[in-house]
Amino acid sequence: MEDYRNPRPAEENSNIPMITLLVLVALVIALLYVGWQSMSDDTTKTEVVLSTPPKSDAMKGQEDADLVSAPVTEMPEEGAEKEDKKASTTVDESAKQDNKAKDEKVAEKKKEEAKKAEELAKTEKKTTEAPLKGTTFVHTVQSGETFYGIANRYHISKAALQTLNPDIKPEGIKVGITKLNVKVKAIHTVGPGDILRVVAQKYGVSKQLIMDANKKTKDLTERGEKLIIPLP
Repeated sequence: MEDYRNPRPAEENSNIPMITLLVLVALVIALLYVGWQSMSDDTTKTEVVLSTPPKSDAMKGQEDADLVSAPVTEMPEEGAEKEDKKASTTVDESAKQDNKAKDEKVAEKKKEEAKKAEELAKTEKKTTEAPLKGTTFVHTVQSGETFYGIANRYHISKAALQTLNPDIKPEGIKVGITKLNVKVKAIHTVGPGDILRVVAQKYGVSKQLIMDANKKTKDLTERGEKLIIPLP
């Protein structure tokens, strides 16, 4: 049986190897071009590196100084460290407030003491300037007594007692020997029905002042007893 299919032209078969050859040649040329371009870039970089002048000692020193003076960035604190720092700050502030309160109390106390001393000085000055009225009573110093204690016993100031006894030094008094002039309101002789409350009302002084002046610990009197009535 005969084959009626059309055979391929001979020219088309002969063109295929030619096209393949051209493609290969083009690839080789492209590879050569890429290699040449790469070599050219390397040469340029080498020339740039070789042409860069070396750094002088001054430049190196300046760079070192810049590194030293460059600000150091602190690392952020952790949460626990921040809390500890905050707690420490709170404690310090509380301690400062406590110290401030104590200082204010001390200053206030000093002011009060200074005020009392000033008032006492004024009282003593008035007492010194204005002579005390009343009866003069001679007191003999007894064991355990002091100049200031005797003044308190008879309810007069130390300055007034010193005015009444200008020749006697407070620190030089002697038991049983030194005699002090003391101003009192009166010397009362106890009569019938003269209990301390009644006597105090009569002279316008407190019962306790009469007991202190006469060194009494109990509210008792005896007929004929001499009671010292201190100044009110």
